[in-house]
Amino acid sequence: MNHIYPIQTKVSPVQREALLQQRPVVLWFTGLSGSGKSTLAVQLEAHLHQQGFKTYLLDGDNIRNGLNKDLSFTDEGRVENIRRIGEVSRLFVDAGIIVLSAFISPFAADREQVRSIVGAENFVEVFVDAPLEVCEQRDVKGLYKKARAGEVKNFTGIDSPYEPPVQPDVHIPTHLQNVEESMEMLLSFIRSRISLKAIV
Repeated sequence: MNHIYPIQTKVSPVQREALLQQRPVVLWFTGLSGSGKSTLAVQLEAHLHQQGFKTYLLDGDNIRNGLNKDLSFTDEGRVENIRRIGEVSRLFVDAGIIVLSAFISPFAADREQVRSIVGAENFVEVFVDAPLEVCEQRDVKGLYKKARAGEVKNFTGIDSPYEPPVQPDVHIPTHLQNVEESMEMLLSFIRSRISLKAIV
């Protein structure tokens, strides 16, 4: 590490914000598999894009197919998975982009590490909350069935723990409200955080 000298660019984050007319943040969607994280992240990104915001969506399966395909689903692998995503998110924030990160991220310490990596002022924790029994009933990818049959090991909520946020910035109970209501909760919170212009 003694021989690493980060380059000092001539373009500042403030200059990038002014050019893009937005404040970059990391919207970190956490919750059990099947809670609705990716659904909300996809819908929100589409809405923000339509409004002219520059965004990028990071999703667990997509990242596991590329950058983190070498990692296991052990506790150690999950910790490193989230750390790498935090570093990638930090680069996007530095570039001025609004990042939507949808990951189970089951451990509170890992989410706090991401907050530290990207800066607390740039981090919005969104708890997409649905009870295990509801997520298991949905079982969109058929993973709970496989986990119950022992075909998938270390599955969050079954044989690996999930530590829910104690004080999330936004708490969305997806078993009690629809996508439109959840979207409005998100937009109400982030409007003033991301906008250097009007957002509807």
